[in-house]
Amino acid sequence: MYNKITIDILNLFKQVIDSNRLLVDTNQLADYAHDETEDFHFFPEAVALPESPDEIAALIKICHTHRIPVTPRGAGTGLSGGSLAVHGGLMIGMERMNQILEIDEQNLQATVEPGVITEVLMQAVAEKGLLYPVDPASKGSCFIGGNISYGSGGPRVVKYGTIREYILNLQVVLPNGEIIWTGANTLKYASGYNLTQLFIGAEGTLGIICKAVVKLIPKPAENLLLFASFRSNELACEAVSAIFRKGIVPSALEFMERKGVAWVIEHEHLTFNLMPEAEAFLLIEVDGNQLDELMRVCEQINDTLEHYHCLDVLFAESASQKESLWHLRRIMGVSVKSKAIYKEEDTVVPRAALPTLIRGIKDIGQRYGFESVCYGHAGDGNLHVNILKGEMSADDWNNRLKEGIRELFELTIKLGGTISGEHGIGLVQREYMPLKYTPLHLELMQGIKKVFDPHQILNPGKIF
Repeated sequence: MYNKITIDILNLFKQVIDSNRLLVDTNQLADYAHDETEDFHFFPEAVALPESPDEIAALIKICHTHRIPVTPRGAGTGLSGGSLAVHGGLMIGMERMNQILEIDEQNLQATVEPGVITEVLMQAVAEKGLLYPVDPASKGSCFIGGNISYGSGGPRVVKYGTIREYILNLQVVLPNGEIIWTGANTLKYASGYNLTQLFIGAEGTLGIICKAVVKLIPKPAENLLLFASFRSNELACEAVSAIFRKGIVPSALEFMERKGVAWVIEHEHLTFNLMPEAEAFLLIEVDGNQLDELMRVCEQINDTLEHYHCLDVLFAESASQKESLWHLRRIMGVSVKSKAIYKEEDTVVPRAALPTLIRGIKDIGQRYGFESVCYGHAGDGNLHVNILKGEMSADDWNNRLKEGIRELFELTIKLGGTISGEHGIGLVQREYMPLKYTPLHLELMQGIKKVFDPHQILNPGKIF
């Protein structure tokens, strides 16, 4: 179906991009052969590092003509194998396109290139009293372009919404090499199909993002942070829905299991004492402009937590204490990865279903012989499930575990959820798509792909 990159095609590439930004040496390619997904390695045949949309367009035109597969690549922080060159071909890395082109304070917008690190944008707009609230755990290393492509979220989705609410317009190179803007730099858009939204979460299968116009909001002046301890996972999860039923909308509400927190403490050599009877924790943030009002909200939250037998509530009294508590949550994935062989699944359900979901996860683990460490964005029902190999045999881990994961997703769907909240489908989740979607759904999605990419050259092997 696809052709290999020959010397002649390499020479065509060199006519449109400097040879020092065209990598072909095996040692150079090794860095681009993996992401953060378990232990997959797929080497591209070449990696191009463009510096402009015109260079991307010229490269894509060559690949379109010669049927060369193309894999867009951000920072490589993905957890679904979405930026792996499973069919070889050309990888287009975005790290050189890393400029914040404009911060428009009058219209509360910014125009950025796709290789801008998320936290860099957050800090740049914060200096102007503004907030870009999309902040995944990997915000210090992940790229804006990757966030858009995978519909990335993070803790503050619960109050401020997903990345879909913050992307106004995209400049995109299509699989035939044409360059388009997908929409308009406006808050409203009712002019035909919304192509901008179509590209968000498309995992680089429809086009390559070259610029993004993002929405900003005024930065709240104050925030307060609580760390609550519970006797069980279920009690902590039940408290989540109760907070919202009281009319309170936190700016973040994170769930963590004891084992995950304990591993962070060990991994980071922290001095942090956990109550012996505490098995689960909620990290609850509220923000706004009136400190007195936020204190009142915290009192309401505390009263609500007492109904779910909360053991203790730690109130962060300084910026350093807040940072220490957030560090527990943000570094959890890294600490789990350093501790054990694992697979991470990204589940999301309506938040009131969280107690049933986590109880089901533990029941499935008992039947299939795996341990799990769960944490995630409980405020929006998004739970990350880290499945640990533990005492499982290699055969069970490599074969039977898939049946357990399938049951996990079946439970998630039964509870009104879906198989990925923010990590995307990519390579590793595609076999589970038929659990959620009917053949008609999949046919419609694949039909959209064919309209944009009739030769199927762009990020092949992903989603379907």
